[in-house]
Amino acid sequence: MFNPKYIITDHLLANIKRINSLVNELNNRRFPHVVLVEFEKTARAISTYASTSIEGNPLPLTEVKKILKSKPAHIRDSEKEILNYNRALQELNKKLEERRVKLSLDLILKIQKQITEGLLPKFESGKLREKPVVVHDPQTRKVIYLPPDAKNVRTLMEDLIEFIISNRDAIDSLILAGIFHKQLVLIHPFMDGNGRAARLATKVLLAEVGLNTFNLFSFENYYNKNVTKYFQTVGEFGNYYELVDKINFTSWLEYFTEGIIDELLRVQKLLPEVGMSPETTLQSYHLKILKFIEGKGFVTDRDYAKSVDRAKATRALDFKKLIELDLVSRKGKGKATYYVLKVLA
Repeated sequence: MFNPKYIITDHLLANIKRINSLVNELNNRRFPHVVLVEFEKTARAISTYASTSIEGNPLPLTEVKKILKSKPAHIRDSEKEILNYNRALQELNKKLEERRVKLSLDLILKIQKQITEGLLPKFESGKLREKPVVVHDPQTRKVIYLPPDAKNVRTLMEDLIEFIISNRDAIDSLILAGIFHKQLVLIHPFMDGNGRAARLATKVLLAEVGLNTFNLFSFENYYNKNVTKYFQTVGEFGNYYELVDKINFTSWLEYFTEGIIDELLRVQKLLPEVGMSPETTLQSYHLKILKFIEGKGFVTDRDYAKSVDRAKATRALDFKKLIELDLVSRKGKGKATYYVLKVLA
């Protein structure tokens, strides 16, 4: 049976408390639906870029955003990898919102199939590996880790999932999520897509922490800032069978929770301060501006004037309020002035 070794250090405990506090703060804030839609779209692009970049995809964030927007028909493997991951992420987020998903081996297999569709032979996509694999250093390409034999993969995966499910009430969900992430990487159950599948499946466990705002940010983004440190911390060096009794998850759990804090703080800083006070409550005419931008991508004062019976000076105040709330940005000058949603950078 799987029985991971770790210590709840003062550092780890402090991280868990900080995450719970930040999550409560974010979940207590309210935003117009139209704004959330744009935030989520941008956050998905960041997650898609970061998670595929970690595995060596060369496309920059600007190119990733273009691909997700245009969804080209004739694409290279690097572009297909982007579209596959984003599609899997969208579907997973939707299921999490509807509370229609639970961690299982079938779910993990489905995720791997989605992200590798058209990139692996069909008998390797959505299937546990039946061959040996090795892990290379992404820079030197030298072999640094030998995962367990293919014949043991299913048992190891079932033991991992059983550990998570049976300890839901006994172990903090953040610790379970971190243990799951690292152990899945160490088992390396697939011929390809192991890291991407691990990061997506981890979202299921993080949702249980109360991260209802989780589709507004990307914990993959933190890992992509220092890929070398991520691989060194989530992985191990040597042969699995020689390491298995010595593996300690503590340093990884500290790093894992640090990453969530870093990303929560980034989102907290960027999200607009829209509260429930008279100064920040949005009226129907403010929402018309936001709705117009959602449909067209931008709005001008002329567009706005056609939909409301408000004087020019009053309309200017409406735009000013949305700018002050950090919901929209003003572009252009004079008669060429227009407004767009200010979304996560």
